[in-house]
Amino acid sequence: MKKGTSNQTEKALTLVLFLVLAVCMVLVLLTGTKVYKRLTERGKDSYENRTVPLYIATKVRQADCDGGVTTEQSKGIPVLRLSETIDGTAYITRIYCYDGYVREMFTAEETSFNPEAGERILPAEEVDFLLVDGCLHITVEQANGTTSEQLLTLRSVGREAGDEE
Repeated sequence: MKKGTSNQTEKALTLVLFLVLAVCMVLVLLTGTKVYKRLTERGKDSYENRTVPLYIATKVRQADCDGGVTTEQSKGIPVLRLSETIDGTAYITRIYCYDGYVREMFTAEETSFNPEAGERILPAEEVDFLLVDGCLHITVEQANGTTSEQLLTLRSVGREAGDEE
């Protein structure tokens, strides 16, 4: 009879050990899921916080010529105006925030500003531009309440487009 009870004890011990292992595996998977979710959310927030200012900075650097970068308030909306001349015709790229998105509108210079007409670029709640003495300060507020800022020094102050340094 000792052999039968010993065999049952071994089976019970094996079953308990298997259950402990299964519980540990489930706990590890749940913890890993939570960590992955937090990392994904942090990555998304970081992407949104960085992308809008970097996008605007890239557009400013492309248009950085004497008088090519200006700011204005149009229909109560802060607008960044990037001017360029193509084949003798003056064009303006307007970058602004409207209806939850940073938008871009490329038009001939004489075209009036219509905020709904701009192409949606990236989500944002508010964008503000301040241009003082060749420095452009960009402030972006995201839907999640975070604010990011970027300061750009225009290299073109006093230079025409195409001039080399």
